[in-house]
Amino acid sequence: MRLAFLGPAGTYGEQAARQFAALEGFQDPEFVPQGSIRAVVKALADGGCSAAVVPVENSVEGGVTACLDVLWEHSDLQIRRALVLPIRHALLGSGPIDRVSEVLSHPQALAQCSQWLAEHLPDALQLPTSSTAEAARLVAGSRFRAAIASRQAAEEHGLEVLAYPVNDVIGNCTRFLLLQKEGGPAEGSTHCSLAFSLHANSPGALLEALSCFAHRQLNMSRIESRPSKREMGEYLFFVDLERPAAGEALQQAIEELRGLCQHLALFGAYPLTNLAEEERSPAG
Repeated sequence: MRLAFLGPAGTYGEQAARQFAALEGFQDPEFVPQGSIRAVVKALADGGCSAAVVPVENSVEGGVTACLDVLWEHSDLQIRRALVLPIRHALLGSGPIDRVSEVLSHPQALAQCSQWLAEHLPDALQLPTSSTAEAARLVAGSRFRAAIASRQAAEEHGLEVLAYPVNDVIGNCTRFLLLQKEGGPAEGSTHCSLAFSLHANSPGALLEALSCFAHRQLNMSRIESRPSKREMGEYLFFVDLERPAAGEALQQAIEELRGLCQHLALFGAYPLTNLAEEERSPAG
């Protein structure tokens, strides 16, 4: 079992991949880092890996657009499981914090720590990188550069933790998806995901599409739009639904929706594990 994730070692994607492997009971998995979210999905689509782990949504910054775009391009892939992972950022470096003039990290991580940076490092230049762990790798040995990443990344790349936590919102968390090429609904599936494009941008078209779920009392837990990239004003819609115990209503809704769509992508049904809730529980 080879699992692709956004690398290098020490990313939150690697943490999610290891959690997925434990939840799925994978035997002796090999974790395969990739340089971008697109490369992660391509490793699965091309057959180089058996599964892929991608971030799809952050509780502070919203949807991960690169993930949504590549999912639409590879709409034959299936979601095996979802995982909500708590995100606790640290400022990592090799020199004193008062000498830091550049802060590197993934754009989402920089945004999630914008208030802290404005207060503690207001003059530092913020530089985007492909991942938080890549930022940690790049600043290793520098006396004036620091990275926003996990404390695990500090261990991986020989850095000191200069400040922790530095994320603006205590409850910051990211939802990751475990993708595979095929498979039916996993045992204990509670959610399902789909995406669609409409025949035309006409009045009431989206309302008509969403009414397929509403009049069957199916609850949407998320809806997000992305530009189709073909023409201005044309969008794709990504929808997550809570899966009812009886699947007839959901199947009926999908069949009705199919007739209203130019293209409909079904990503399957899956269970969701929320580690953020477990962290907040008295037992956690």
